[in-house]
Amino acid sequence: MLTSTTPEDLAEEGQSSTYRCWATAYPLHETSSIPLGSHEAPNPRLALRWLRERTRNVTDQLDMAYAQPGRYWLRDETEHERALACLTTGTAYQLTLHDENTRYVLVAYPPGATT
Repeated sequence: MLTSTTPEDLAEEGQSSTYRCWATAYPLHETSSIPLGSHEAPNPRLALRWLRERTRNVTDQLDMAYAQPGRYWLRDETEHERALACLTTGTAYQLTLHDENTRYVLVAYPPGATT
């Protein structure tokens, strides 16, 4: 017998059907991190859109030399397709940027993935 699983069925079973996204800053020599935002997206494309928006926010705050990797990533359509493929096949995607004092981690987790 074939059955289909709807988002409502997953919610009843305690499984989320959303893509969880978050961004966090980890200052060097500090014991606590700084949350930069989180989001739940209904599909991988919207999760990637959120990552792009947060990456743009982070790179806008960095000095030019440290912003370059993030700006390059924002224009890298091949890497965006790779990120979508990861999310679509159930693998989390992470982007890490840094400056001299802080590491910035931006992540999207597909439904069912553990953090």
